Amino acid sequence: MARAPAFPDPEGYRRRRLMDLARLLPLLGLCLFLLPVLDADDGLGAGLLIYLFAAWFGLIATAALLARRLCAASAPAPDPAKPGAEAGGQEGAE
Repeated sequence: MARAPAFPDPEGYRRRRLMDLARLLPLLGLCLFLLPVLDADDGLGAGLLIYLFAAWFGLIATAALLARRLCAASAPAPDPAKPGAEAGGQEGAE
């Protein structure tokens, strides 16, 4: 009987952790946007607006980085055994 490997595939494990982080990003955004509500005694000042736009920009940048890494992690590697694997799968185009 074949035994399963003791450790999971490192690339698959890393991709799943990135997906988990992407799922938690909206919750992080909610916490960041509701944090100023705890200290809302002085109203809507310039410092609060700067904080909100900085948090918003940080969330956008984090989402872009996660999307780029997830796309790179899920892209299939070219198979060196297939001729024309780098040509985009157009073997009979000539």
